[in-house]
Amino acid sequence: MANIKKGDTVKLIAGDDKGKTGIVIKVFPKKDKILVEGCKIAKKAIKPTEENKAGGFSNIEMPIHVSNVAKVEG
Repeated sequence: MANIKKGDTVKLIAGDDKGKTGIVIKVFPKKDKILVEGCKIAKKAIKPTEENKAGGFSNIEMPIHVSNVAKVEG
């Protein structure tokens, strides 16, 4: 897992968000993936409910494979 843990700062070296930096929010060691704040954003449809009458879309972060990130020192 390249010694990446929650709270580390990483830089994306591949994919659509190449060059962005962010902080690791969560680590999934069995899948070799991590969740990085502000990177790989996807839109999720939200159904209307009692609390949220309008429904609509929400932006969520998706997991990224650890081979696509590099740990930033400092």
